[in-house]
Amino acid sequence: MKKATKINCWEHKECGREPDGANVTELGVCPATTETRTDGMNDGQNGGRVCWAIAGTLCNGRVQGTFALKLRDCLKCDFRVRVISEQRDNFENSAKVLPRLGAIL
Repeated sequence: MKKATKINCWEHKECGREPDGANVTELGVCPATTETRTDGMNDGQNGGRVCWAIAGTLCNGRVQGTFALKLRDCLKCDFRVRVISEQRDNFENSAKVLPRLGAIL
């Protein structure tokens, strides 16, 4: 049996960009909701608890670019702080996430 997931970014932010979400027609489906390579990381669904490492997410009303470009904003994000707090010693940071996404560190 799969472990129950914790709240994901799209639930926390209530952005409506999950598949069939309220804002999909206008803004598109968020890549964090469909990124299966990171499923289960930090106990989330798809990229829902590692969104800071996934390009193309929409935060603060604008599409975020690559990991390098969005990292500054994501470091102070209330959701990322929440994930770190909830995961504690089991927090899977960007150094663990990025290789799953094919990034070379």
